[in-house]
Parts: sequence; C-alpha cells; structure tokens
Amino acid sequence: MAHSISSTIIISLVHMFVLFTVLVSSASNTSNINYQAFINCLSNNSVDHNSQYPVYLPNTTSYNSILNNTIENLRFSSPETPKPNLIVTPVNESQVQALVICSKKYHFQIRTRSGGQDFEGLSYTSQQSLPFIVLNLVNFQGVDVDVANETAWVQGGATLGQVYYKIAEKSPTLGFPAGLCPPVGVGGHISGGGWGNMMRKYGLAADNVVDVRMVNAKGQILDRKSMGEDLFWAVNGGGAASFGIVLSWKLKLVHVPANVTVFAIPKTWQQGAVSLIHKWQFVADKLPDDLMVLVALSKSNGTTLALFQALYLGGKEQLLQIMNSSFPELGLKAQDCIETTWIRSTMFFFGLPLNGPLNILLDRNPRPKISSKTKSDFVKEPIPEVALRGMWRRVSLADNPLILIAPYGGKMDEISETGTPFPHRNGTLYHICYEVDWFIPRPDVATKQLQVVRRLYRYMTPYVSKSPREAYLNYRDLDLGRNRIDGTATYQRAKYWGLKYFNKNFDRLVNVKTKVDPDNFFTNEQSIPSLK
Repeated sequence: MAHSISSTIIISLVHMFVLFTVLVSSASNTSNINYQAFINCLSNNSVDHNSQYPVYLPNTTSYNSILNNTIENLRFSSPETPKPNLIVTPVNESQVQALVICSKKYHFQIRTRSGGQDFEGLSYTSQQSLPFIVLNLVNFQGVDVDVANETAWVQGGATLGQVYYKIAEKSPTLGFPAGLCPPVGVGGHISGGGWGNMMRKYGLAADNVVDVRMVNAKGQILDRKSMGEDLFWAVNGGGAASFGIVLSWKLKLVHVPANVTVFAIPKTWQQGAVSLIHKWQFVADKLPDDLMVLVALSKSNGTTLALFQALYLGGKEQLLQIMNSSFPELGLKAQDCIETTWIRSTMFFFGLPLNGPLNILLDRNPRPKISSKTKSDFVKEPIPEVALRGMWRRVSLADNPLILIAPYGGKMDEISETGTPFPHRNGTLYHICYEVDWFIPRPDVATKQLQVVRRLYRYMTPYVSKSPREAYLNYRDLDLGRNRIDGTATYQRAKYWGLKYFNKNFDRLVNVKTKVDPDNFFTNEQSIPSLK
C-alpha cells in the first residue's frame, strides 16, 4: 500500500507543477490539460494551503509501484489497460474536498479505491475515454469502536478484516454482519449491500449503517442529517460511487455469543453431493436465523467437491440437534463441529488457520493476486436435481472454478425490498456467485476462462430469477451493460443492468442522482444516470 512504498513522492502543492510537465503516454488521454492550473486549484481549495498532498506521477517508478499495488484483479494489469493520469492518496478530508472541486473544474473523472476488490476493476481503471484520477483511500483506515453505544466509526479505506479485528479488541461479544473476505474494503462492500454469514440474523452490512460522512459533487462534506434520508438511503446499497466519496461510516454493531460453532464438510459426486445440494435448497432458508449453511463448489487436485460450511451463533450441542432434525442427510457429527470465538470464525471462512495469529486479519494482501471473472444470480424456486447435475458437470470440466451459494430467509425476509436499494429480499431462496480464476496472464487463457463462466451463466438461465434476471451489485458484471465510452449515462441504457441490480429501486436511485449530481460528475461504466 501507499505507506509501504519507499519511493512514495510527497509533493508540496505549490511546487508540484514542475513534475507535471512530463507525463508518459501510458496514462489516459492527457491532451489539453492544464496541470499547473489544476495544482493551483488543489492548493487554493485545501484548508491548509501549505499542506503536503501525496501524488503519484506516471513518469516515476513510484507511480508504477503504487498502481500495481492498487490493482487486485490481474485481468486489469496488462499494458493495454488504461492507466490513471494521477494517483492520489490524501491524508485528510479537506484534500478529498479539494480533489472533487478541482477534478470537476478540470474535467477529470475520479475512481475511488477502498480495498480494490471491484470485480471489474472500476475502482482503479476506466474503459471510458475521459482522463481520470485514482483516489486511493489508503490513509483513511481508522476504526473507532464505541463499546458502550455498540457502534463504530469506520473510515472508507479500512478493510473488513481491520473492522473485525478492532471490534474484537474491544469486546468478545460484539461483531458486525459483513463479508467473508477480510481484505475487502468497507467502502465498496457496504455501499453495494454487503452480505455475510450473519445476514440471516442481522441483515446486510448496509442494513446496519446509522450514519455516514461523504463528499458530494460540490465538494461539501455531508452527514446523514445534512444529506437527507433519500441520499442516505441511496449510498447504503445503491453504490456510493455514483453519488460521492464516502469518508467514513457509522456502524451499528451486533451481539455475538462468546462462543460460536463452525463446520466444513466436503462431499464428492460419489458421496451424493448433488442430491445433498438439491435437499439443501428446501432447508437452508428455513433454518433458525442463528444458523447459516453455505455451499461452495470447486475443484481440489482434480476432484470436484461441494463444501457445506456453516456458522452457528451458539454451541455445538444445539447445532447438532438442529441439523439432525432439519438436514440429517448431511450426516453432521460432533467431531465435525468446532467451537470458537466469532473473530476466529472470520478466519475460518477465509481459509486461514483457525488458531493462527489474529493480526493476519490486518493484512491487506494475504494471498497472491490472480485474474478472475465473476457473475451472479438469485434463485426463487428450487432448481431440479437434473439441472444441478448439469451444473456440476460444467464445474468438473472447468479450470479453477468456484460457485458459492448463500441462503437467504430469516432477517432478509423481514426487511422490505425498498428498505435499501438492495432489493433481493423476501422470496429469494439463495444467491449464486459464479467465478473462474486463472494464473497465466495470456489473452488466450483469459478468453477461454471468460467463455467458461459465460456458458455456465447461460446454462443456468431457465432456473434463476426472471423479469429481470437479478444480479448483485458487488459481483460487478459489465457483461450486463455499460454506460457510453464518453462517460454519458442515459436512463434507457442504464436501466438494462440497473433493473437487474436494483429492480424497482432503480428509478428512485435515478431520481436521487438527478437531484444531488445533475451534471453526472460521479460516473463510471455502471453508475446511476442523471435525468438532466
């Protein structure tokens, strides 16, 4: 990250124009940009005119280092991928305000990176023709936990792992219902909804936000009171990047027992995995809301496996009673169950050693980077077993596949589909994430893997939600459509994918966008359009 790059350039705003005069051609379109005027604008709009502003320039080795560290999906690391004109890592809120004001004035797009896990790379690259700046929130990683009030203020550049770790430092019986991957940044995760293995008990991450601080298109800092309930609603599940830059979130923490129970049971074809998945469909959304049983299909040493993985907010004996009553076919035994703390369960679900050092949750890059492509679906009716066999066969023939299936029900059924922009609530049995990975950075390998996941997605068409075929915003998928290359976002173009992500909430998001950002300053390939 920015603070670990020894060659980081910290440039006084009043002297930066000297270094802007030479820019390499790999950056996005740089013609007709008055960099000196842009620098002067940054200086004039920062609270402290003499403060230092971390800036990474394309003609320096530091730029390449920070850019490569920014890129999480190596699918977007090729020389042909458009590069930002600048990367900035502001150190205070005033510098973020100045960046918005000056970028708007001098026609830069801003791509905001929290953790960098956007599946289509939209937080650090652009497939549009406009010059752009990457705003890396690496210096906004604070997590301030208030145990007495059961809340936490979390800055936009923090990761889920940092949030979990800081909560557990203060209390063993408080937690937060968010994702399974500790390196994911809170900014994109929460603003897209943010499901996790406690969502059946407490809902999504976005359902547990009580306040927010963000910079709007005018460069103003707003909180929930000053922005109003419509904008607050929009940024909690509607993709905050369409509306502004979130500086920090105030989260409502939730109660967890001192000990929870987890298990992970792999099943092969020969062990009846497909029949178990078929049965799981009729059970998983109806289990007590303290229990979440996920299914993951993948390959290990050439063998296709279905992994049934669970978190129960209670003890082993209670879990065994529930499973043996509701899902005896899985054959759960006492030796399969592990009682542990909630914080260690977050390590378990990410595949980390259960008894390893907790500070690994603070690591922003705990695994080697790979190339990947992801798509998603929501399921309303159980899929026939014969169709599940076809899905299994396709996984078996693929290289490095992953299908993650997460059940709904519980709290997810109780929250209205209009409660947040995330509409996939009552009536949803489960969602599916389809992913393929690859490790060789060659175009032919990429083409093959993209074809694999797209064919699997087509195969599943008859068995998933319809009119629209729903999708999850945080599993970003540009196959569903995109705004124009010049950054123009039109309602007719955007509604094709907007209805998939947001269903009936799309029109309300468009109305909020039109009100707060009528000039469509905050835009990307799948941003909410303004009607202006």
